[in-house]
Amino acid sequence: MGVNLRKYVTLVVLVIFFSLSLITNAKVFLVSVGVNDYSHFPGGCGNLTLSIKDASAVAKLYGKNTQCESVLLSDSKATKNRIKTAVTQVLGKAQPNDIVVFYFSGHGYPGGFCAYDGCLDYSELRKALSKSRCKNKMMFIDSCHSGGMRGTRRQSNQQSINQAKNANVMLFLSSRDNEISTENRQFGNGTFTAYLLNGLKGRADVNRDRTITARELYNFVHSGVIQNSQNRQHPVMWGKFNDNMPVIKW
Repeated sequence: MGVNLRKYVTLVVLVIFFSLSLITNAKVFLVSVGVNDYSHFPGGCGNLTLSIKDASAVAKLYGKNTQCESVLLSDSKATKNRIKTAVTQVLGKAQPNDIVVFYFSGHGYPGGFCAYDGCLDYSELRKALSKSRCKNKMMFIDSCHSGGMRGTRRQSNQQSINQAKNANVMLFLSSRDNEISTENRQFGNGTFTAYLLNGLKGRADVNRDRTITARELYNFVHSGVIQNSQNRQHPVMWGKFNDNMPVIKW
């Protein structure tokens, strides 16, 4: 092997090693929230059965990545203040090439979701996430009327829409703003979460490159939920993000 060729091969090896190091060092920061017990919710709200299981399953799945830092909040620990604090403290650590994930399962309303002790507006979380330097930010919300987060029919205020776009966050929402998000006892999870978990585990990885992208995940979950619900529940993905943004890497 000539001197120049050896130098070239050495350079290529160094470039590959450096690139792999960047991928390996990428971390995942997750806040996963599930609420079953709504007995303390102001004004009353019916209890759920599978939300904590949903949030635990998501945390367990991402936890298989040794570079994952996560917080799981359920029932009495899932208060408005604790959720916002976790989002600020945990997700705020992410570097530009890391992955930031917020997951919620529980009751919702157009424009927000129901924490253990009251309503939490989506705009508060978007504002917190927008401060993160991370380029790969996403929110998975499994709750009724979650599509209202987009600021469409029920949030016609253009300022709300612009704020959502500027947050650079991928919103993956379990249903349209006028739809119910169902729990599925057959799956043992919410219908949306069941397909989300299967997609993240690899079922959505169409090209088998061991990286699930936003578009791959949407296509898998969207078609599965629509078929299972007999066209009564339609997941929504929205926001300012790249279709090839990595959602999870294996």
